[in-house]
Amino acid sequence: MKEFTPENIRNVALIGHGGAGKTSLAEALLFSAGSTTRLGKVEEGNTLSDYHPDEIERQISINTSVLFCEWKATKINILDTPGYTDFTGEVKSALRVADTAFVLVKAVEGIEVGTEIVGKYTNEYKTGVVFVINKLDNENSDFDRVVQQCHDYVSHEVEVVQFPLNQGLAFDTVIDVIKMKALKYQRGGNGKYTESEIPAEAKEKAETYRRKLLDAVAELDETWMNKYFETGTLTDDELKAGLHRGIHERNLFPILCCSAAHNIGVTDILDFIVEDCPSPPEIGDTHARPVSVTNGNNDVTVKPDPKGEPSLFIFKTVSEAHVGELSFFRVYSGTITPGMDMVNEANGKPERLAQIYIMNGKERKDVNKLMAGDIGAVVKLKDTHTNDTLSSKAFPVVYAPIVFPEPVYHLGIVPRSKGDEDKIANGLHSLHQEDPTFVFRVDAELHQTIISGQGELHLQVIVKRLKQKFNVDVDLVEPKVAYRETIKAIAKDAEYKHKKQSGGHGQYGHVHLRLEPLKRGQGFEFLDEIVGGVVPGKFIPAVEKGVVETMKEGVLAGYPVVDVRVALHYGSYHDVDSSEMAFKIAGSQAFKKGFMEAKPILLEPIYNIEVKVPEDAMGEVMGDISGRRGKILGMDSAGHYQIIRAQVPQAELHKYATVLRSKTGGRGVFSASMSHYEEVPREQVEKIIAASDKNKNKEQEA
Repeated sequence: MKEFTPENIRNVALIGHGGAGKTSLAEALLFSAGSTTRLGKVEEGNTLSDYHPDEIERQISINTSVLFCEWKATKINILDTPGYTDFTGEVKSALRVADTAFVLVKAVEGIEVGTEIVGKYTNEYKTGVVFVINKLDNENSDFDRVVQQCHDYVSHEVEVVQFPLNQGLAFDTVIDVIKMKALKYQRGGNGKYTESEIPAEAKEKAETYRRKLLDAVAELDETWMNKYFETGTLTDDELKAGLHRGIHERNLFPILCCSAAHNIGVTDILDFIVEDCPSPPEIGDTHARPVSVTNGNNDVTVKPDPKGEPSLFIFKTVSEAHVGELSFFRVYSGTITPGMDMVNEANGKPERLAQIYIMNGKERKDVNKLMAGDIGAVVKLKDTHTNDTLSSKAFPVVYAPIVFPEPVYHLGIVPRSKGDEDKIANGLHSLHQEDPTFVFRVDAELHQTIISGQGELHLQVIVKRLKQKFNVDVDLVEPKVAYRETIKAIAKDAEYKHKKQSGGHGQYGHVHLRLEPLKRGQGFEFLDEIVGGVVPGKFIPAVEKGVVETMKEGVLAGYPVVDVRVALHYGSYHDVDSSEMAFKIAGSQAFKKGFMEAKPILLEPIYNIEVKVPEDAMGEVMGDISGRRGKILGMDSAGHYQIIRAQVPQAELHKYATVLRSKTGGRGVFSASMSHYEEVPREQVEKIIAASDKNKNKEQEA
């Protein structure tokens, strides 16, 4: 494999709404560059990018695929990302290592929800953006309308670099306003075109777009601006230098066009990537945190110098059958070679790089070295996963981690077979390392394993992989709610006498308890009010222990009791038959009796939620929150969006992420955090108690 220096590398991520044609464009780029001999189709399940069985079955991208091709002595690394919101973490990991983001937009639908979401990620990473208006062969394509949407959406300098001559079913010609030529493509999908002068009917439009592009580039540099005023133009070299700079600094957002499925316009996009997109050296230095204590907290700048000390960042981890764990990385400095010893600066553990690969989907190709700015993969790292930095011992640095989105969708899992618990735990841990947007926890109180992710489809895919990779079956159930029990009144005298005679020593314990409610959040208080030794001091801790154990198990519906004061104020004992166990039982039973006399209630967790929705969906979303027993706390404006702050019971938030997407066309997002506990309405209490009794019966039968 040819070696590529940083100047001859381009790293691009294909991002956008689901169905915009990212995978089709990736396939066309590889085919046009000669990396593959056939133009794969998503609907036929034979693309290099979507190779996982789940992707072929659903005809959507689920994982980011790393691909490469060579064009004009330049290596182009392509990261093909999913468009479906459930897999948005894959987009963030790709943008973390890409230098330019190609945002695909459909020629009919224009800017969609997914476009908005990934656009925010490019803002976060300050990634340069190039728009590609795809599917211009569709009957109702409207290039000009979509260009206007891009202007409105970005609010920066969006400039047309290519436009279609004949959009619609007959689309085959692209006008390039940098070359000022018409490129007519063959319809067979081979990517070949003939170059000619721009037809008269498109000449004025091309000149207008070129003039706007020159205006935008001239504004980037005072020297260019002065020359532009004097001569009325800039050279092609200056124009290209301006594009490089404008894309990198996010002062210029070019628009390209194509029909990826028919491989029309794609060859010109390859030219644009090589000639006009910034290389790693043009992107510049990367900031890293030094591990050495002597450097303090000051960041260091790392140059993409192939002669420097080697360092790399792991942005993605996958587990492949018959291969093991495959770690995808970007080299930020130095040159990486097989057999190299490096250190994981997160945990201080050494790692030896085995074979190094460059990838085209699942196809791997061995390489002898990868220089700064390049992207590759390595197998079987022992203690290194996504977000880790590997560097040489002489250069201990850590690169900023990817900040993945918080989970918004939660489900409980139940093993179908007893004894699978360890296999399930190992499987979930491995799947989390592959996909950090998937998390799980074991709730000891509720005796339930909770899995969390970005949506319903996300968790369905996780469970399917659990079966495929670890051969365990689980059922998905609604997560249990951590209710609490407490009282509203005082039980002045709850008496219980535990008396049992059965040959030899008997059992005797007799207590009188008083139960009082405490303020919310005060927990539990036990008072010893015994006078005159009617209950010996050595038995009083046993009474408290009996009360505490009963509080943990619950009285009303099996949930922990909180915010109660219990006073032991009277009782009696037997010189021979009394014991700690007898008084523990007496304390437990007296507490149960007093609890039911003191107006017992259930408490439920209330969550603070913040919901961001488009203005046109605000009424319906607020109505839905009210229907979930929610209380609206306030609202704020954020551009074309409204932010609703509310409090909603946790029990009403199950599947809320799915409902919110449905009601807002996918544009609504929300976050939730625990706030406090409140009394459960009476009509809900009976349902909760009935469900609790049903679960107890099931457990007893099992």
